[in-house]
Amino acid sequence: MSVMTPLRPATLNVTFTAPPPGFSPVVDFELSSVEGAIGLFTLKDRDGADLRLFLVDPAVFVPGYDPEFTDDQLAPLGADSPATLEAFVVATMAEEGPVVNLMAPILVNPSTNAAAQVILDDTRWPLRAS
Repeated sequence: MSVMTPLRPATLNVTFTAPPPGFSPVVDFELSSVEGAIGLFTLKDRDGADLRLFLVDPAVFVPGYDPEFTDDQLAPLGADSPATLEAFVVATMAEEGPVVNLMAPILVNPSTNAAAQVILDDTRWPLRAS
């Protein structure tokens, strides 16, 4: 995978190439780092729909997370290599504590602000990992 670790401004306006699952028709979001929490981010809609997700940098929270992405997943983002992208995974709170979705990472091209949530075919990466 070799997706780069996020090195960017504290807030970035991103536009998804397709609405994230469950958020249709919204595609415009603000990606912001959470002050004082290394590797934690919020993804909030910019359309007033009051949508928000918590994202984490897998390099910080999931050592060894190294999925492979297909050309079809990279092309809509204008990337020919995952090394030019930033990857995030969605985090939620469950009864047993925080869980992350490793099966559907969110990829961001910081040079174009394009974003996409992709579904991995690799069964090594579960939908709910704690």
